[in-house]
Amino acid sequence: MWGLRRRGARPRPSGSGAVELRDRRREREAALRKARRQEQLVSKRLLREDSTAEEGGQGGAETVLDPLSEDEVLELLRGIQRGSEDRKRSLSRLCWALRNKETQQKFVRLDSSIRTLIGLFTSSLADMQMEAARCFHELSHSSDPAVAEACLPVTSYLLTYLSGHSIEFTELCLYTLGNLVVESEAVRKQLLPQGIIPVLASCIQSPHEAVLEGLGYVLSQLLQAKEAPTEIIPLVLDSVLPQHMLRLVCSSLKAGIGAAVEFAWCLHYIVCSHTANVALLSLGALPALSLLLLDLASEIPQDAPDGLELLICPVLRCLSNLLAEETGCEAQIQDERLLIALFLILQSFLQQHPFIIQECLWLLNNLTADKPFFCSALLSLDLLPALLQLLPCSQMASVLVLTVLCNIAEKGPAYCQQLHWQPALPLLLPTLTLPDSEVVGQCLELLHLLFLHWPEAAADFVRQGGHQALEQHQSTPELQERARALLDMVGQPLGASTFSPCHTTLSAFS
Repeated sequence: MWGLRRRGARPRPSGSGAVELRDRRREREAALRKARRQEQLVSKRLLREDSTAEEGGQGGAETVLDPLSEDEVLELLRGIQRGSEDRKRSLSRLCWALRNKETQQKFVRLDSSIRTLIGLFTSSLADMQMEAARCFHELSHSSDPAVAEACLPVTSYLLTYLSGHSIEFTELCLYTLGNLVVESEAVRKQLLPQGIIPVLASCIQSPHEAVLEGLGYVLSQLLQAKEAPTEIIPLVLDSVLPQHMLRLVCSSLKAGIGAAVEFAWCLHYIVCSHTANVALLSLGALPALSLLLLDLASEIPQDAPDGLELLICPVLRCLSNLLAEETGCEAQIQDERLLIALFLILQSFLQQHPFIIQECLWLLNNLTADKPFFCSALLSLDLLPALLQLLPCSQMASVLVLTVLCNIAEKGPAYCQQLHWQPALPLLLPTLTLPDSEVVGQCLELLHLLFLHWPEAAADFVRQGGHQALEQHQSTPELQERARALLDMVGQPLGASTFSPCHTTLSAFS
C-alpha cells in the first residue's frame, strides 16, 4: 500500500437533523477508516434518519428485522402499484422492510418489482420519488451481488438526477451509486459507458459539502476496483477531477473536512495505482500536499477539527508514495519545516491515534532515503532524540525508526559521527535483546554502517558490553551471519581490542 524507499533499493432530514445524521455517519466511518491503515477498505454506507425508524418503534437504532414472507412482499408490491392514497404508506413500509436481506432477495425476484420502483423514482411526485429513492438505497446496501445487479436498470436515472436541485435527493443518489459500485463489477461496467466520470466531473464543482462528500465516496469506491488502473483512472485523468480533488483536499480547513477526507483517499488510490503519478506531479501535487501538511500541523495545537487524523493519514500516504517514485521529485519539497510538521503530528497523535506514527515514519523514511537534505535537517533541528523515543512504540515503528537511522548513517562519516554523539548506542543495545528478528536485523544493519563509517562507535559499543548482545544472535539462522560479521568487526571472537573490519563483513550486509 505504501511505496517504501530503502537504502540501496528502491440523508433526508434538513437543518440540525441532517447535521446530526451526517455527524453520526462520520463517527461510524472514523472507526472503519482506521482499518484502512494497511489495506484498502471497501465499505457501504446508509443514509437513514430517525423518522424512518418510527414505524419499527426503535427510534433510529440499528434493528434486526424479521423477513417478510413472499406473500407479504407481493402485497406490498401490489400496494405501490395501485394508484390509491395508500401507495405512499405501502412504499414507506416497503422501504422499512427492505432493511432485511431475505426480504430484499424476495423483492427483486418478483416480476416488475424493479420496474415499478423505477416508475415511482422517475415520477413527478416529489414525495414518491424520494421514498422510491430510499428503497433503492436500501437495496444498494445488500451484500448479495444479485440484488445489486437487479438494480442495473436504475443506474442511468441515478446519474441523471445528480444534476438535480435537491441536495438531499442528490446525496441519496450518490451514496446509492457508491454502494452499487462496491458490490458489482457489472454495475461498474455499465456506469462507465453511461458517463459516470463526466457526470462526477460536473458535480465536483457543486458548492454543497454534502454533495461533494457523497461524490468523493462514489469516486473512492470506483478507484478501489480491480479494473481501476486500466479502465477507470485513465478516464479520471482525462477529466477535470484530479485538479478539483487536489483543490478540495488542500482547502479542507476552509471548505470542510468531510469532503477533503474522501478526496484525499481518492488521490491515495490513484497514486497507489502507479499509473498516474506523473500527471499528479505535473499538477503540483507534491508541493501542494506538503503545504497542506504544514497547515494541518499548525492547526493541531489550537482548534483542530474532529477527524483531522482521518485527513492526515491519506495525505501522508500520498506524499510517501509520490516520493517513492524514481522521479527525483524530492527536490520540489526541500523544506525543513516538513520535518517539524511531522514531529508535531507525531507528538499530538501519539497517545490517541497511534496508527499515525507509522504513517509519519514511512514518510520520514522516504524523505531521508536518497538525498542528504532531510538527513542534515533532522540532525541540525535536533529531532533525533524525539525520533529515538519512538523506538519502543511498536514493531513496525521500531523497524522504520531504525531504517531512517540507516538512511542517515549511509550518508557517510560526518553523519555517523553525529549519530554517535547522540544517545543512539545506549538505545540500540536494548533493541538487540528483542525477540523480533526483523527489528534486530535492522539494528544490525545500522550498527554495520556506524562501525564502517565511524570506528569510534564500535569501540564505544564494546565498552558498553555490546559484544554480549551480538553473541546471543550467533545461533539465530536469519541473524547469525550478520552478528558474526559485526563481532569480527569489533574483534571480539579473537579477543582483539581494536576495531578491525574485514572484507567478509561487507558480504554479510550486501
